[in-house]
Amino acid sequence: MFSQLSAPTPDAILALMTAFRADTRTDKVDLGVGVYRDASGDTPVLDAVREAEQRVFQAQQTKAYVGVAGDAVFCEEMIGMTLGSSVPAERVRCLQAPGGSGALRLVGELMNQAKHGARVFISDPSWPNHVPLLEAAGLEIHSYPYFDPDTRDVNIEGMLEGIAEAGPGDLVLLHGCCHNPTGASFSAEHWAAIAERAVAQGFVPFVDFAYQGFGEGLEEDAAGVRALAAVVPEMVLAASCSKNFGLYRERVGAAIVVAENATLADLAFRNAMSVARGSYSMPPDHGAAVVRAIMQDPSLKSRWITELDTMRKRMLDTRSELVTELRNATGSERFDFIGRHSGMFSRLGIPGAQIERMREEHGIYIVGDSRINVAGFKTGQAAKFAQALVATEA
Repeated sequence: MFSQLSAPTPDAILALMTAFRADTRTDKVDLGVGVYRDASGDTPVLDAVREAEQRVFQAQQTKAYVGVAGDAVFCEEMIGMTLGSSVPAERVRCLQAPGGSGALRLVGELMNQAKHGARVFISDPSWPNHVPLLEAAGLEIHSYPYFDPDTRDVNIEGMLEGIAEAGPGDLVLLHGCCHNPTGASFSAEHWAAIAERAVAQGFVPFVDFAYQGFGEGLEEDAAGVRALAAVVPEMVLAASCSKNFGLYRERVGAAIVVAENATLADLAFRNAMSVARGSYSMPPDHGAAVVRAIMQDPSLKSRWITELDTMRKRMLDTRSELVTELRNATGSERFDFIGRHSGMFSRLGIPGAQIERMREEHGIYIVGDSRINVAGFKTGQAAKFAQALVATEA
């Protein structure tokens, strides 16, 4: 039977990771894979996470299943972290999911059950896995303009025009903060305009909240999402703890549903559990138990928020350093937009041939659409990057 299979399209980011590992140059620079790294190039285990893990290990008496919906306390904490008090509790339900990607797939399949082949409008550009993941969930993919290549900011007029045809039974996928791959995020005014359109047109907002805390702060990054949730009758949200807790390999996510009333919330919850049972059956426990331990202890939570602030500050400092180095190297301000963006990513807008030269001649690895992971820079690499960019422009 395997002979009947066709070769899948290679994942560009995974291929870049493989090429980077095979590169023997000691001064190589990895700006491709989307994980946070410190100034030494390591992805740290947070101190708050280490302490929480010890507590979990000491207290845990069984490895039996927690249940299809996962850890109920973890889910309560995730609702509070993302939505706050913007929506009455009786209208909100949450399932623990295997990572943010698992939450996206779970929500996608749930919405496909609600309306078979429902349309989902996704930003152009967006995280590359959005399309295959939601397409596999049975949704019909459409796109809307998002990024203005001239201003390097959100093209809100183009976006609103692009989602004008979205109506009841349709979904509009929104990045909660720190847009991947551009780094250009919605302002409060943008969120207000989107909320107005959602209410008027009747589409369901579908928020991918993968980077909360990496933009302006834990609460600040949630402000737009909460403002949206406060006015729309229905909304779905996929949250991840990979970045803000550093729990990448533990696969910790949450699928959150906001319904018009408690009855519909319960109906959506039961259907979501049915989707989960028919897919992965039970979510992994360890990472969610760690998050629960942190969020339930004021001292641990305070330590975690301090560490999260440190990660965010490092990315902001790196952006400032990169802007300075690029100004010095190019003699222009054309890359100043990097300082306006937030989170891990910015999109440079340089051509593919130049990206290849930077990799081949200077050992600098960038995704083919020119997205760079700002958190990938080690100490001193911003200057090397700026010089290489100028050297490969000719």
